[in-house]
Amino acid sequence: MSTMTHGPSEVAREERSWSPPVLPEMWASMAIAVIWLAVLFTAIWGGTIVNSTTGGTNSSVPTVVVVAGFAFLATWVVAHYGFRRKS
Repeated sequence: MSTMTHGPSEVAREERSWSPPVLPEMWASMAIAVIWLAVLFTAIWGGTIVNSTTGGTNSSVPTVVVVAGFAFLATWVVAHYGFRRKS
């Protein structure tokens, strides 16, 4: 009596549906881009901050200066946490 061996079994590949990548670096880059787009729009359409004293002197600062300062800090924080290497 003889037996016949089967050939190697083929593994069926599982079809994967497309899903967006969930890379932290991609989301951090998109967040930084949106932050600086907000600065750009503020520079184009933003107003000014006018400070008046009781002595009658006025000083004005474009709002983009304040927004850019906060954008710099936000960029620093997003880059720190979004681009860090996990050991």
